[in-house]
Amino acid sequence: MNRLLLSLSALLFCLGALAQERVERWGCYEISLPAAVSGNPFDVALSATFASGGHSVTVRGFYDGDGVFRIRFMPPEEGRWTYVTASRVPALNRKRGSFDCVAPSAGNHGPVEPDGRHFRYADGTRYYPVGTTAYDWMHVGDEAAAQTVESLRESGFNKLRMLFFLHNLPVEYPDVYPFVRKADGSWDYTRFDPAYFHYVERRLLALQAIGVEADLILFHPYDGGRWGFDRMSLEANLRYLSYITARFSAFRHVWWSLANEWDGVKGIPAEDWDRFAAAVSAGDPYHHLLSIHGYTATYYNYFDPVFTHASIQDHGPVLERGRAHTVSQIYKKPVLFDEVCYEGNVGSRWGWLSGQEMLRRMYNGLMCGTYVTHAETFNAEAGTSAEDANNFLAYGRTFRGESWKRIKFLRAVLDDLPNPPGLADHNWDEYTTTAGEGCYLIYFGNEIRSEWVFDLPVKNGPWARPQAGEKYRVEILDTWNMTVTPCPVVFETAAPGRYRIRDKEGRSVRLPDTPYLLLRIKKI
Repeated sequence: MNRLLLSLSALLFCLGALAQERVERWGCYEISLPAAVSGNPFDVALSATFASGGHSVTVRGFYDGDGVFRIRFMPPEEGRWTYVTASRVPALNRKRGSFDCVAPSAGNHGPVEPDGRHFRYADGTRYYPVGTTAYDWMHVGDEAAAQTVESLRESGFNKLRMLFFLHNLPVEYPDVYPFVRKADGSWDYTRFDPAYFHYVERRLLALQAIGVEADLILFHPYDGGRWGFDRMSLEANLRYLSYITARFSAFRHVWWSLANEWDGVKGIPAEDWDRFAAAVSAGDPYHHLLSIHGYTATYYNYFDPVFTHASIQDHGPVLERGRAHTVSQIYKKPVLFDEVCYEGNVGSRWGWLSGQEMLRRMYNGLMCGTYVTHAETFNAEAGTSAEDANNFLAYGRTFRGESWKRIKFLRAVLDDLPNPPGLADHNWDEYTTTAGEGCYLIYFGNEIRSEWVFDLPVKNGPWARPQAGEKYRVEILDTWNMTVTPCPVVFETAAPGRYRIRDKEGRSVRLPDTPYLLLRIKKI
């Protein structure tokens, strides 16, 4: 419950920004303006232009119920900021103010942004997405949500995929919804219910407090006719996207995922997804990460510059070493395999991976410079239907599998690298990953070897190639048992051949009789 209180404190910090004269960089400054308006207050157009030096940002406001309008701003630079509002409503127009943006607090690195085929925070700190999935965790009550936050904190995951709209699951949901009801019981898609957005905000800020990026899925096909949020009109969908981006864009850790399995949302024509991408991009002045996710091996037009990365459901590229590199070569932007089947025991082939296989697929992707999202789905008893599963994939709460216990170790491997990983000599060597000059990883997966003869490709990706006379140390990492064993041999390279470079004495590393080994090779 302490974690829930922490999330409430984070929300109060954001909502209380108006009373503060100082807000940290990439924090949330909020203007709160009371106004009585005639007609539908959600139709009122409101914006504010923030300026500091030569930097100017215009953001849209939103109605938050009880006669209160709000404008949220994430200052991208330190210094003195001034603002002026604009609206046709006199009580909201030409309101002026200022505040000081100060240095970010510890752990605040700003929003994540693409960096070539990888990611970094806005302050330049490297970010490696090692995420998991809990579709409906936000909607199953405060106690369960607090349990989910604690599980994420303990596990070390730094990204979570989640649904904004409710999933049609056999649970009791809070009696609050994104829209208000008309007298006849149907939804009024012109009026949002701020209470729904308030508790979603509490959930989002709870993730921010523990350093977890919120990959927010805006549409999904799992309504099952229960509410009809997957069959709204184009006008209602665009109105919803305008409102949600106005509310959440100032949260530095939010990512936009247009849909989970977009091709399964039968109420939305295929051509509308590009409209939605443009609407989200236009509504978010900070241009947070944006993608869309399809059904198995349904690849969207990720070449479109509006998409910052590819979000893919396809386990084929991570079944074997080296395959994922091809996908990275095609799109030349960050690639996330956000669904590669799940660790679990459900009676469907997509949910019966062992923990070892879940982790192997994650490493197979990472060795190619792509990123694989974890998920687990366990039933109370093996063989029962997936719909009856009480599992983290659906509800969050606590992990029951084994792969999640290895995530902190995996992240430590990544954080130790001087540069992001990628194949050193792609198409010719599916084993050897480079992370810069003199730094290599070799992952054997479920293959068991008795030794590895020191043998590296001459080609080293974009980095300087190895030369004769260089000395290297090798560590044996057991990715499952989470051990690091130094090899006592200091290797020295011979003159490079045309394609390979070896130890001058032909020496090798003796390997334990176990799978899931990773060699970490560093030049002295």
